[in-house]
Amino acid sequence: MFSHFKNIAIVSFSTVGSRVLGLVRDILIFASLGAGLWNSAFVLAFTLPNLFRRLLGEGALTSAMVPVFSDVLERSGKVAAFRFFNGVLWRLCVVLFVLILGGITLLALVSYSGVLPERWQAGAHLSIVLLPYMWFICLAAIISAGLNLLGKFALPSLTPVLLNLSMIGALMAGLFMTDEAAILVRWLCGGVLVGGLLQLLLPAWDFARSGWRPQRIAERLPEMEELWRLFLPGLMGAAILQINILVSRLLAFYLNESAAALLYLSSRLMELPLGIFTIAVTTVFFPLLAKSQAARDEAGFSSAICSGMRLVVGISLPAGVGLCVLGAPILELLFEWGAFSASDVVATLPLIAIYGLGLPFYSAATFTTRGLHASKDMKSPVKIAAWCLIINAVLGVTLMYPLGASGLALANVLAACAQAFMLWSVLSKANTKILSSKLFQAFVKVITGSVLMGLYCYAGRVAVESFDLTGKWEPFAIVVLLIPTAAGLYLFLLALMRFEELATLRGMVRKFLPKKPTIS
Repeated sequence: MFSHFKNIAIVSFSTVGSRVLGLVRDILIFASLGAGLWNSAFVLAFTLPNLFRRLLGEGALTSAMVPVFSDVLERSGKVAAFRFFNGVLWRLCVVLFVLILGGITLLALVSYSGVLPERWQAGAHLSIVLLPYMWFICLAAIISAGLNLLGKFALPSLTPVLLNLSMIGALMAGLFMTDEAAILVRWLCGGVLVGGLLQLLLPAWDFARSGWRPQRIAERLPEMEELWRLFLPGLMGAAILQINILVSRLLAFYLNESAAALLYLSSRLMELPLGIFTIAVTTVFFPLLAKSQAARDEAGFSSAICSGMRLVVGISLPAGVGLCVLGAPILELLFEWGAFSASDVVATLPLIAIYGLGLPFYSAATFTTRGLHASKDMKSPVKIAAWCLIINAVLGVTLMYPLGASGLALANVLAACAQAFMLWSVLSKANTKILSSKLFQAFVKVITGSVLMGLYCYAGRVAVESFDLTGKWEPFAIVVLLIPTAAGLYLFLLALMRFEELATLRGMVRKFLPKKPTIS
């Protein structure tokens, strides 16, 4: 089991660099563009290619391909598996070409007709520029999934670094020439396209080193029928989820010029711990779950589900509590620069608190969905996602007027809560060996540790603020002193309460430590 935790550590450590660079990228974007029209327009335009990435890249298509690819690999070997993979890849290329060409044509006709208001016209123009990114990121995601099934996790997890570096470099180059937001945002879009190309080339090179060669496979392979059977309900579920995100951002863009940008910033801060750990656990456990199901190892599947769930909740809950308590100093230290003002910080605080409380539910829903996909149950997530779409849309429209952007954030979180509970109910009923009682005991320990850690953070923040430090020194002192000591306190409390996964993680760390040399 330690080999799987080793892969988690590799992905986690690889992801940390990309997430840190992503944070630097966002700091630079908000300092340059503020929280105004062009930032919100970029957020909306960037949503479209990422929507299709979830549908045709790392979402529905990958979830359907992984179990089939795994079966072919075990049954017939690499040659047959690569042939099946090329059949999927060729069809994906054709679909992407049609979608991009059609999307650009439609957006161009609408945006240049002059019927759209200025705010929406800006979003449409940027969407035209960014749509080709869909090609790069969808192909990169499907190739990375193939690498994961071959046991290679590190290099695919590094590809976001290339995107972040490209966007940072493009924005820095633009800043040398102008400070006009309308021009800077176009430099930023150019960075996205260059970064997307690099994201595709790196995993493709690594996959080729493993024996894969791109080939046009247009004929219908026997495995395509099973892929199609798994893909269609998965596509519907992923489409519902992405429409959910798109609806929230459209409502925010309609609400005012800054709401979409502020919601994006809040969700990005939530996604920092989500991406570093939860996605790493999900990435490593998904092939393991798929193989357990292929081998009809129900006990192994249930053990992996419980272990992964303890891990994702054990890290996401304290991270969410930390965001709630320390959101203000984090924002002041990292984002209160340039065009992002103190009033923007104040407007973002309630959004961070809401998303922080929702982090454990997002993490649980992400992991549980992959558990159902590994079981080849693609229909249940679709039905649940449809209900969550309705919940989010109704609550979003209802709450956005009295609560503004906070109402949209609250609607997102409440929908995520409902999704997590419904998904887990379906998974646990289908797999009777899953011991929910043991999970409950672990969650009680996590909640206790998180609450005590949160109280420590609050008391420490009040103590530091009593010194009346000027400028950035106060938020710097709070962030640098409290975050690491709070994490240490939380781990200490888990050790006192004998949290089960702590022993496993300790063993994983020892596995990485250099062994003492023996004296001959």
